[in-house]
Amino acid sequence: MPQLPEDIIDQINAMKRRLHVLSRAVHNRPALNRISGGAVEIVNGGSLAVRASDGQPVFQVSDAGLARPWLALLAPQDVRTTAWPQTTSAVWTTISQSVNPIWQPKMRLQLTTRASSGATGQIRVLIDGAQWGLPVAAGQPFDHTGTVATSLPAAFGTTMKVEVQGQVTSATGTVYAQTLAVYGTQN
Repeated sequence: MPQLPEDIIDQINAMKRRLHVLSRAVHNRPALNRISGGAVEIVNGGSLAVRASDGQPVFQVSDAGLARPWLALLAPQDVRTTAWPQTTSAVWTTISQSVNPIWQPKMRLQLTTRASSGATGQIRVLIDGAQWGLPVAAGQPFDHTGTVATSLPAAFGTTMKVEVQGQVTSATGTVYAQTLAVYGTQN
């Protein structure tokens, strides 16, 4: 093997040392906890981007967990049907409602329903006045997952009104509905 001039070997060794120092610095740098002259952008789908003042990305992290905010859980419900929201009306009547923030593009809602002895009826759900899912016969479970926001960036943080309605279809009787679960979801 031909002999290389000593200065080239010295230069290669110096470059190795600089690479080693640079590698240690990259892995040992302090946490980034302040951004000056730039912006932080969290976009739908769980992507976090830090941008410089000229709009160029400094770095970007994609993590599906970023799109799942903390959500409240439903408290245990009364199991006595006489205490459930109910109606004896022959026309659609709101028997329970809530106003919820939109954090996810879809929602799952589960209801248990009943009818008094000999009675028949239906239960349905409205989101902001529009039917959401199909009505069920009283006595059948309502379990629907569906879209509540066609454009999540536009709807994010706004509120939606969720109404549970009942209707008696027999001559007399009562229909009941009790919420078992409700939560936002991406899928």
